[in-house]
Amino acid sequence: MDMTVKFSKLITLMQKTLRNNNLVRPTTLKNLQIQEDGDPFKILIGTILSARTRDEITTKVIKSLFTEFKNPNELSKANLNDLKKAIQKIGFYNVKAARIKEVSQIIVEKYNGKVPSKLGDLLTLPGVGRKTANCVLVYGFKKPAIPVDVHVHRISNRIGIVNTKMPEETEIVLRKSIERKYWTQVNETFVTFGQNICLPKNPMCNVCHLTKLCKYYKKNT
Repeated sequence: MDMTVKFSKLITLMQKTLRNNNLVRPTTLKNLQIQEDGDPFKILIGTILSARTRDEITTKVIKSLFTEFKNPNELSKANLNDLKKAIQKIGFYNVKAARIKEVSQIIVEKYNGKVPSKLGDLLTLPGVGRKTANCVLVYGFKKPAIPVDVHVHRISNRIGIVNTKMPEETEIVLRKSIERKYWTQVNETFVTFGQNICLPKNPMCNVCHLTKLCKYYKKNT
């Protein structure tokens, strides 16, 4: 798809498709942002925990974790076995328990208990890649950024906004192609759309309002 078609139209059509199929629901990170008043630390930890884990499990574990450990200081001092027990329903919980403890310690010791708000600083934290860092910027600090996960990457390629192999490449192209004022909408809209309509297998093209613009649809029908 030629990017002369404004991104606002894509967003509108995605949201229309979701509305018409009663699928307008917040993602895990959006829920976390609402429930925790956009606390950057909880967004950071929640994003780390969410990797390779179903949303419904992530949501429950995050709520339970922050009931027991309320801030970076408490998490940094937590017994590792207690952390593992608290998040054991999460995928790769052993690795993630050690990671969130280490990240918490760095935030306490290096940043006085405050999550840094600059991309470069976030990327120095162990286990924090561009997707996680950008999620913190968008959901924690409400700064313009484009977190590219599997849904954003897949849908962008399917529609034809990008032609890329890696999520990092997709982010670069989207940053150049999309007006900055829309950046904060990309992740939430695309993830919801990817989880409910533009599925990895058997996408629901029959109910999608983007078919006239979609490269994948034109190729496969």
